[in-house]
Order: sequence, then structure tokens, then C-alpha cells
Amino acid sequence: MKIKNFKLNSEDQVIVKITGEILRAFHIEEANEFEPVDFEKFEIFNEVHGATVKTRLIVKSNGVERKFTESENVNPNERRGAEIHRLIKKNLYKILTKDLKISGVPYGIMHGVRPTKIVHRWLRGGYGVTSHGVIDRDKISRRLRADYLTNFEKSALLTEVAIRQIPILNSGDEKTIGVYVGIPFCVTRCLYCSFPSNVLPDDEKVAEFMQVLTKDIDAAAAEIKRYGFKVQSIYIGGGTPTALPEKFFAEMLNKVTAAFYSTSVEEFTVECGRPDTITAEKISVMKDCRVSRVSVNPQTMQQKTLNKIGRQHSVEQIYTAFKNLRDAGDFEINMDLILGLPGETLDDVKDSLEKVLALNPDDITLHALAIKRGSQLQTQLADEISTLEDFDLPDDIEVRKMADVAEKMLRGKNYLPYYLYRQGYISGQIENIGYCKRGAEGIYNVQIMDERQTILGVGAAATTKVPDNENLRLETSFNAKDLITYLRDVDKYIENRSNVLAEVYKAVENIEQPAADNIEQPAAEIIEQPAAEKPVKKNEKEEEKIIDN
Repeated sequence: MKIKNFKLNSEDQVIVKITGEILRAFHIEEANEFEPVDFEKFEIFNEVHGATVKTRLIVKSNGVERKFTESENVNPNERRGAEIHRLIKKNLYKILTKDLKISGVPYGIMHGVRPTKIVHRWLRGGYGVTSHGVIDRDKISRRLRADYLTNFEKSALLTEVAIRQIPILNSGDEKTIGVYVGIPFCVTRCLYCSFPSNVLPDDEKVAEFMQVLTKDIDAAAAEIKRYGFKVQSIYIGGGTPTALPEKFFAEMLNKVTAAFYSTSVEEFTVECGRPDTITAEKISVMKDCRVSRVSVNPQTMQQKTLNKIGRQHSVEQIYTAFKNLRDAGDFEINMDLILGLPGETLDDVKDSLEKVLALNPDDITLHALAIKRGSQLQTQLADEISTLEDFDLPDDIEVRKMADVAEKMLRGKNYLPYYLYRQGYISGQIENIGYCKRGAEGIYNVQIMDERQTILGVGAAATTKVPDNENLRLETSFNAKDLITYLRDVDKYIENRSNVLAEVYKAVENIEQPAADNIEQPAAEIIEQPAAEKPVKKNEKEEEKIIDN
């Protein structure tokens, strides 16, 4: 939907942002001078009078001007500023759907990356939990629909996933952490990719990276010892870590294991990603280093699509990599598929999923294509020469049909949804979601999304996140995404990480890390259980981000 003259009666950056989120959800945008328009005028006015938030929309189409108004009172139990922002979004959404008759979107006004955090916050505060510790799913789902205008299916899905995550989130204590290691290399760059990855350079540059990474790893290991941390999960991501040549991959994995592995580790993941990078030598090293979870990510089982998006591997290589991993050891295997890829139809998605399900992986993650900044796809679309039609991308309705069919197929094979997140510009206005067999939930996936466990970030583009519940904030430090900058400034990133940890934790003395020898400790089976009776103190900064969703 195209508009000619747009006006918003506020320059407040938060209000500009949240208004933009609603308009983008409905594909409402300003037209250029050559495009036909649906509205000659589109003006939004927001007012706050006491406890009431009022929104007015004035539109003009075909010379006829119309005015619409929506208002609602703030919830006194929520933070006022964030509640006002939520109601501004809600009022505008209701005008667009009720008065302008535009079809709603599945998640309503919920636009944050981590929507399950909203449910977790309610549960920690006791909402939806009876005096006997029983969670009332219907009550939570109803509030999601009332507060955020999600549809019935998404409110039920969010509630289900949030409850399934509780045992993982309640495991450990304030000294239980995760470790992320970023390896910023891929063999090629896919059409849709915006990750901070580099096409694999020559051995000299990789050797330089390994020297710097070793320094980063050693510094992080010293922090673990200094504060007496217990590592619950290790996740090696990227990029594609297995893009490293064999000798460098083995060196990296052995260094990570020596630095971070101990009896406390419940999950050790390597993001293998590209099937054409998974060799017998790398599988052997992963087995020796006690890696417990790996990925083989086809994205699609359609060769024509693989060629189009720049994967440069065959469908047959997917089967080979999966079989070799299954034959080699007791790895839990995840497989990623992307909905909404160029040229793909509903039948293509069904076929891909049938082929993946026949392999019987432990975990299947469904991503919806997002046109992200920095991707080749976004760059080509931004030149105003290429259009979505040029790439033959399925529209939102078709992507939702793909997701609905995929969900039915997965649940029919007893795969359960256990984590999800959302992105801007995501196809179908849906979500990225992981389904797994019961007991195969990815611990790191759950912990990183909820942001209530400390995650030490090591390597290029890695982020360290330290929740400070006492002072009600989330401390962060970021390593450079750019490889050259990371190599040059690693000392600065090590210092930043150290400073963030020192703000929250106190060093301990005479702490000895348990030895990693002869360890066989599979992750405990994850089952649903009631939320704890005792509410956990809310993180104010986290809460603000949640309500602003």
C-alpha cells in the first residue's frame, strides 16, 4: 500500500520506531514520485491524557478525507512509558484492521525478537500461576491476544513454547553460564545471508585468526576460573566453523575443549552448517572432543533452489553428511530449512520436509526468509532496479501456508516446538522456530533467547551478555564483526568483556575447575513442569524492551 504525504505528530525516536513497525507489518510505505498511490494523505496523531492514550488517523483517498479514532487506558501495573508505547501501537493497529479493513498479521503488535520473554516475565511475577503452581495456559493466551492482538494460533504457540522452556531456564544458578565461540568464515556467501562471515581466506590469514582466537579463548578461560563459573553449554557458531581446513578445525576445537569443557557441561554444539564442509576428519575430532550436538543445514532439499541461493552443495551431499555423522557417534543432529526461498512453492516445502523427516533428525528448525541488511538480496532490492517479483519470492500468505503445513507435518512425527524468535522484514510475519523430539531441546538456544543466563562471547562477532538482576539491567560487550578489526583490536574486546563481568560478579579464590577426563554426562530429559511459586525479581531494562515489542 502506497501513500503520498505521511505525517506523524512526534519526533520521539521510540514512537517513530514503533509506528514504523506497524506500517511495515502491513506493507504501508511512502511512494516515489512515479508510483500510483492508495492515499494522498496519511497523518497519525497520538495524545496522552491522564491514563488514556488516544490515536487519530486522517487519510485522504480519491479526494475524500476520513478520520478515525481509537483510545485505551494504560494498565497501572505496567511501567507507564512502555505501556503508552504499547497502546500507541495497539490503537493504530486496530484502526488499520477495523476501520481500513486491512487484514491483520499473526503476531499483531508484537515485533520484538524474543516474544516468549513476555510470557516468562508474567510467570515470574505470578501471572497465570495458581497457588498450587499450576500454569493456566488459557489465561496467558487470552492476555497475549488482548494485549498484543496476536491471533489464536500464535498466542497458543507462544504459551506452549514458553512453558516448555521453564525447566531449562530454571537449571543452574547465577554462576551457571554458556560460552559462544564465533568462527567468521564460510566457503561462499548465500544470497540471503547477512551474518558477519567472510569467504574463507588463505592459510596465512586463518593462522593469524587462530593466534588471536587462542588469546581470546585463554582470557575467557581465566575469567571462568576467576569467578568460579560453571559452563552449562558451549556453542561454536559463525559463519560455518567446519569451513576451516582440517588442521585449523582440529586446533580450534581442541583449544575450546581444553579451555571450557568440564563435568558441568551438558551440551557442546558445533554449527557444521554446510554439508560440503563436513569431512571424516572433522567428525572424528568432534567425537574425540565430546561434541554432543551438530547441525547439517540443507535450507532446502531442492537442487534448483540450492543453485539459485549460492549454497554450492548438492542434495546428495546432505544425505552423505547426515549418514556419516549418524554412523560415527551419538550426536544430536539439527537440520535447518528456510520457508519462502526464491522460486519455491508449497509443494517444494512439503517435499523438502518429507525428505528431512525421513532422515529422522533430533531437531528441525524452520526459518522464514528475512530480507536482511547486508545481504546480497537486500542490496539488489535497494538499487530500485530489482523487485521482489524478479526473485520470484513467495508472498506472505503463501509463506504462512508453508509454515502451517510444516507444523502439521512435524507435530505428526512427534516433534515439539521449544524455542522461537522473530526478525524484522521476516516473510509471512511469522517466526523462526525450532522443533525437536522430547528430550532433545537445545539448551543454548533457549538460554541465549531468554537473556537471563550469562553468555561469554569469544571470537569474531561474538557478544557477551551478563544479566545483572540486582541492579536490574543487562550488561553487554561486543566483539567486532569485521575480521580485520577483530584481529587488530582483540585486546580491547578482552578488556571490555572483563569489565562487564566485573560490574556484576565478585572474584572468588582457590576455585579449581573439574577435570574433563572420562566424562559421560548426557543432558537430562526436559519435561514440562509448573513455574516456581517464588517469583524472580524482574529486570527493568529487559522489561522495558519486552513491553516495547
